[in-house]
Amino acid sequence: MPLVFAGITPHPPLLIPMIGKNQIKKIAKTQAALRQMEAELYATRPQIIIIISPHSGLFANSFTLNAHTDFVSNFEEFGDFSTQKQWPGAPSLAAQINDLCQRKDIPLQMVSEQKLDHGAAVPLFYLTEHLKDVKILPIGYSKLNAVSHFHFGGALKEIIMSAKERIAVIATGDLTHGLPKSKTVKETFDAKLIHCLRHKIFGNLMELDGSYLQTKANECGFRSILILLGVMKEIDYSFKDYVYEHPFGVGYLTGSFDF
Repeated sequence: MPLVFAGITPHPPLLIPMIGKNQIKKIAKTQAALRQMEAELYATRPQIIIIISPHSGLFANSFTLNAHTDFVSNFEEFGDFSTQKQWPGAPSLAAQINDLCQRKDIPLQMVSEQKLDHGAAVPLFYLTEHLKDVKILPIGYSKLNAVSHFHFGGALKEIIMSAKERIAVIATGDLTHGLPKSKTVKETFDAKLIHCLRHKIFGNLMELDGSYLQTKANECGFRSILILLGVMKEIDYSFKDYVYEHPFGVGYLTGSFDF
């Protein structure tokens, strides 16, 4: 099967050693989970990583697809002038996705930006440590409703399943911002989301959309995950959450799908 890996990651810049410094120990579990994911991803030998980021240029009524031929990352905006990486792009795959979306009347905005946003760059810093030649295809979500994101993921799946390359899909995003300092988060959006992922309760996920997210969660990962779930539709999988933590009041979930 062309789809060889699927996962969910957070993207706090503090995960970058030169930025996090002494603070990184507070998210050591997330850092260890990303290293575990890197090892499992490497074992699947992906040739392309599709990475869905909340910060890849948000359009109200359109998804975005970055068709640049090569990508670079740096973290100068966070005071780190030394950490840099680069990857080749996947413009051919981007063209195929764009063509299908046009035929299906799915709103998609093609862009060409060489510099990756931190939402993509932070997890890729870990996940591509030993994947030196892997190609990257960044995707951004929109302000459209949950069902639209799920359907867009379904279109991605059509292209992925007909591809000759081995493809991994990573949904990146942080969960609830402003969590209570207590360790109990049973009634939060994050707990509901993780429960739905574990038990594949798609209907309940759709009900989390709308004003609830704005008033209760203030998150940036939900729509990334919805697109990924559209890719995973009708695939027999189990969700494995490596770790969930919120030491800074923001929910960080790291997990993958076994299939």
